[in-house]
Amino acid sequence: MSTYINTEIKPFNATAYHNGKFVQVSDADLKGKWSVVFFYPADFTFVCPTELGDLADNYAEFQKLGVEIYSVSTDTHFTHKAWHDTSDTIQKIQYPMIGDPTGTITRNFGVMIEEAGLADRGTFVIDPQGIIQIVEINAGGIGRDALELLRKVKAAQYVASHPGEVCPAKWKEGEATLAPSLDLVGKI
Repeated sequence: MSTYINTEIKPFNATAYHNGKFVQVSDADLKGKWSVVFFYPADFTFVCPTELGDLADNYAEFQKLGVEIYSVSTDTHFTHKAWHDTSDTIQKIQYPMIGDPTGTITRNFGVMIEEAGLADRGTFVIDPQGIIQIVEINAGGIGRDALELLRKVKAAQYVASHPGEVCPAKWKEGEATLAPSLDLVGKI
């Protein structure tokens, strides 16, 4: 698998279910602000609703940082609506749920499980220029944590706005960062 870090997102157009409506979403919508594109295998399943519900519970915190979340599966936008209408967990979602029945977006991000026609659990953090800054891919049985994703987004935003500084392991907002230099070599 080749890396997607520091690459620009590829063009796409899709229909999403968002706040009771079907809306068009494209790669242009991801530019100009920070975005999280959150792929999951399928609606009406088991681990997926726990992850999407966790994101919904923490959505306001992402919004405070100027981050939009886009969930994506190879289901249709109609299926997203039906799931939203029937699941208490999914009804909490206020971010766009993109349908990708052709698999175009899923393939663009390299997370298509071809033999199944489903997406891997892929998470992509994209900066305002449309450049991928974080990639995380989990096996199907391993759910993700919205608070850990929020921490990583804060670190990516910090590094982007503070050239010459980097965030060490377990860095949290307000903690010390590092300024890589010859003086630090062998001292950490």
